Formats: sequence, C-alpha cells, structure tokens
Amino acid sequence: MNPEFILQLWAQIIWPLLRIMLFISVGLVVANFIEALNWTNRMAVLARPLIRLGRLSAVTGASFSMAFFSGVAANTMLAEAFDTGKIDKKELVLANLFNSLPRFFLHLPTVFFLTAPFIHGAAFIYVGITFTAAMLQTLGVVLVGRVLLVGDSGEIVMQQKDKVSLKQAGARAVRRLQKRIPKILKFLIPVYIIFFILGHYGIFPKIESLMARSLLLSWLDPQALSIVLLHVTAEFSAGLAAASVLLANNSLGYREVVLALLVGNIISAPVRAMRHQLPYYMGIFKPKLAMELVGVSQVTRALSIMVVGFFYYSFF
Repeated sequence: MNPEFILQLWAQIIWPLLRIMLFISVGLVVANFIEALNWTNRMAVLARPLIRLGRLSAVTGASFSMAFFSGVAANTMLAEAFDTGKIDKKELVLANLFNSLPRFFLHLPTVFFLTAPFIHGAAFIYVGITFTAAMLQTLGVVLVGRVLLVGDSGEIVMQQKDKVSLKQAGARAVRRLQKRIPKILKFLIPVYIIFFILGHYGIFPKIESLMARSLLLSWLDPQALSIVLLHVTAEFSAGLAAASVLLANNSLGYREVVLALLVGNIISAPVRAMRHQLPYYMGIFKPKLAMELVGVSQVTRALSIMVVGFFYYSFF
C-alpha cells in the first residue's frame, strides 16, 4: 500500500477518530463528576449575569466555561444534559451558539499571531471585527433566550437531589461510555470515511472555489479578490501571504485587506465546518440534530460577521 495513502488515513481518519473519542470520553467523565460534586452552578459563575438575563440553565453556563478549554468536552456536556432531559432542544441550540465566544478566545492566540506578521496593524482590525461579531452573537442568544425560554436561570432546574460519591460517579461515567461509544462509532466512522474520500479527490476546494467565483463581489477591490480566492481555495495563510504582498507594494490598504479576509472567512467557513466540525458533531449528537446545530451556527456566525463588516465598510 502507498505510504502516502497510509499517512493520509492516519491523519484524516484514524487520528481524528481517536482524538474525538478521547475528548468525548473526557467530556462524559467530567460531566458526571461535575454533576456528582454539584459543581454545575460553580462553573456557571463566569457567565451567570448573561445566563440569568437569557433564562439559560446552569448546565449551559458550565458548558460555556468548559468551552474555553475544549469545545468537544463542552458539547459532550450539552449532549448529556439534552439526553437526560435537563435542557430542551431550544436551549441546546442557544447553548451551542452561546459557546461561540469561548471558542473565539480558544483560537484567538493562533489567529492573531498568524495574522499580525503578515498584515501588521490590519490584524487588530480583523480580530476586532470577528470578536465584535462573536459578542453580537452572544448578546443575540441572550435576547432570544429571554423571549423563548421560560422560568428563571438554571440553578433551580439543575439542583441535584442526591449527591453521589466519586466511586458512584465513576461507575456512572463508565456505564454511559459503554452505552454511548457504539452509537458514536456507528455514525462517526462512516462519516469520516466519506469526508476522507471527498477530501482525497479535492471536492472541498472545488466547492469553495465555486462559491467564491459565483458570489457577487463586484463591490470588492479587484486585487483583493486574489486574497479571497487564496483564502477559500488554499488556506488562511495563503490569503494572508497575498495580503502581505499587496500591502507592501501599496496596492491595497488596511480597509481593503480586512474586507477581503472577512469575505474569505464567510465563504470558507461553511465548507470547513462541514468537513471538520460536522463529523465530530455526529459523534456527539444524533445526525439530524448535528446537522441542525452546525447549520444554525454557521448561518448565525456569517450573519454576525456580515453585520459588523457592513458597519466597517460603510463608516470606515
């Protein structure tokens, strides 16, 4: 067998599966111990004002805190709460959107220190706009929760009747793992194989390129289109390299570069979410629910960036 093909199998199927199973297992164990030790409300303290305002539950707040360290573990906590009836579907969707802010901070160092050497001061503007969009989405979730959800914040809903021991919590975590893992693998393995085949034959770059070329981008500077195309057909760093060259020879200013990167972000994010996010969501949630969560998340994220980006385009 071709060694290069074996390396692709390891990098795109075997290793991601092992990593996701590890994080899901850790998430389940953490969720059970948090519940056993009655730490849900303590973990939710970070977001308590927003939770109370949005009528969200304490488990959503605990997931919010967990998302600063691991998105998979945070989603596993939400899946456990949804499966056991502690939160309903409306709150599950809102909680997944609510976690966009800690996810932003989780990736912030990588994004900033990648962009700054290439586009210098424009990096602050780009990161600032994406941060504002994440904040806007969070505030939107709070307002929607205030309207759609009923009752008070989740301290009452999440109140535990009987505190269990660490041994009991560990045994419960093992039982839930044994029950959940076969269901996870049932969907996770086929999905990863399908996405591996699609990636192997270059389907995703073709989709991204088609989206970039078919959208109406006449308002964007023609030279900035190269940044967009490289961003969506190659990778983020390729778009940054093009932006760096265009800035250096004064072909584009900060404003044009930032707008091009935002457009590339909006276009490329759905395809990359389908490729990287959807498979592990299907390992945590049921397939239909996973697609709904990813779809709502991507639409909301794109709209938030478009709103902030339009403000920047109009007034700066």
